[in-house]
Amino acid sequence: QVQLVESGGGLVQPGGSLRLSCAASGSIFSIYLMGWYRQAPGKQRELVAVITSGGSTNYASSVKGRFTISRDNAKKTVYLQMNSLKPEDTAVYSCNVRGRLAGSPGGDFTSWGQGTQVTVSS
Repeated sequence: QVQLVESGGGLVQPGGSLRLSCAASGSIFSIYLMGWYRQAPGKQRELVAVITSGGSTNYASSVKGRFTISRDNAKKTVYLQMNSLKPEDTAVYSCNVRGRLAGSPGGDFTSWGQGTQVTVSS
């Protein structure tokens, strides 16, 4: 009922930048929270950044000051601007959206994007 389409991953040199996007569509009444997670090979998935409907943000300490999360509520899209990328940022990045479904029976939903690879290497 809710689909997420991610874009923007790729290969970048250390110190470079990338911008990820994640657009939500489907039977959405409202979105509470949008966020980005990442999973590196052999590691558990970890929170990168989240943003509430009101614009409050929270970041992992490892990315604070380098990454910026933002959202366009009208477009139901969340962005992750990643600057000063490091090799340790290499991972599959997935967006997560939580909200309320439209129509009946409605209810809350949590959806995940398909994941996009970010590789930081020289």
